Amino acid sequence: MGGLLATLSGKLAERWLSLLLLPGALFVSTVAAARMLGHGHALDLTLLVRQVKHWTTAMKVAGLPGLAVAMAALLLASVAAGLAAQALGSACEYVVLASRWETWPPPLRQLARRCVDRRRRRWERERAAYEREWDAAARRTALAALSDPPAGTADPVPVRRDALLDVAYQRFTRISEFEPQRPTWTGDRIHAVTVRLDRTYRLDLGVVWPSLWFTLPEAERTEINAAREALTRATTLAGWSLLYLLLTASWWPGLVIAGVTAATAWHRTRDAAATYAQLIEASTQLHARALARQLGICPEDEECLTPETGWDLTRFLQGRGQGTVSANTQVSTTSLP
Repeated sequence: MGGLLATLSGKLAERWLSLLLLPGALFVSTVAAARMLGHGHALDLTLLVRQVKHWTTAMKVAGLPGLAVAMAALLLASVAAGLAAQALGSACEYVVLASRWETWPPPLRQLARRCVDRRRRRWERERAAYEREWDAAARRTALAALSDPPAGTADPVPVRRDALLDVAYQRFTRISEFEPQRPTWTGDRIHAVTVRLDRTYRLDLGVVWPSLWFTLPEAERTEINAAREALTRATTLAGWSLLYLLLTASWWPGLVIAGVTAATAWHRTRDAAATYAQLIEASTQLHARALARQLGICPEDEECLTPETGWDLTRFLQGRGQGTVSANTQVSTTSLP
């Protein structure tokens, strides 16, 4: 137990240092530099070095008590900045995932609705272009089949057809894999997992996932937790960008720092969301069978991940018993948090 507590305390100290103290100390130092330089001397390193030397001299005059007070103030300010960034990051994550945007307050709900409608119109336009390209490729293939190419030459039609179809397919899947339901790409990327599992296996992931989580091996749960933490860190970085944006009022380079930080957070959030969604979907497809067998929904010697089994598993975990899936049955697709 002592070793376990020591390990946990070490990990907590490491996370506290990396997530709160160091980024917070960097932000506090940047705030101090911004207050010293201002807009007029924004990049004046000579002035900055002279002011730092002046502070160092003042600390030596104040002695050990003054140094202790300054270090305590820096520590508290750094932790406060880190907590503020985490709070802003949580808000950014809530907005980016947008899993319950229909319940947002009226101004935000209308804005989210417009974003969803705009993304849906773009998706429908690119999807229609893909379908037209598909039809054109089918016609070209049919025409090519009627005329034999000369001996010893390769038919370029299938290669050109596949390349054109890949480009058209990527244009609309870059917006969303399925018809957009969220105001952001990240929200739709995670929501696509629930849609695909519902359409393929009639499996409601929001109902099945809590029970499925306890059947996953430790290694897979570790990977999923790591992906979720990466998503949280990425949105926390977006929170830092908002804090740096506040410096723009007194120091214009703050806008550059905020822009670079926001762009990095945007890319990391998309990558982390894609990884998280892939791990969730892969774990569900691999272990839903084991969960169905453990609950007695299907025998050991039968294929357990079918639309009928997925529907029975959802109904069972909802407390409604098993039932037969029909063509008109609709299962709610509650997304993961």
